[in-house]
Amino acid sequence: MTIKEIQEEIIDEFSMFDDWMERYEYIIELGKNLPLIKEEFKTENNLIKGCQSKVWLQGEQTDDKVVFTADSDAILTKGIIAILIRVFSNQSATDIINSEMAFIDEIGLKEHLSPTRANGLVSMIKNIKMYALAFSARK
Repeated sequence: MTIKEIQEEIIDEFSMFDDWMERYEYIIELGKNLPLIKEEFKTENNLIKGCQSKVWLQGEQTDDKVVFTADSDAILTKGIIAILIRVFSNQSATDIINSEMAFIDEIGLKEHLSPTRANGLVSMIKNIKMYALAFSARK
């Protein structure tokens, strides 16, 4: 699936919920299925700066795809990074770099987060794109 198709799928899923309490519960549920980062990668280097909670992100390039794993010490944040990993993992570095993040506004995520969590969301996206940039520069 392309990044755009995955984003459309997420928009459809979130449209099933009537209120934000249900959406928060869904985000938390998604966090429970997060492909967890190995303990050895829970280092200061993999810690995302600008997040209220601790979030570790690891990216590896396999063939032409970037594969992400992550973890967080906060359940809501774990769900947010799980959504981002679902969108970006197993995609090419070029596709990640060039992707639009329309789904975040479509589902109303940013406006329903506290300012510090919204900043963290931006930092997570920035880190994902930085991994993609680094991998594309290696070619």
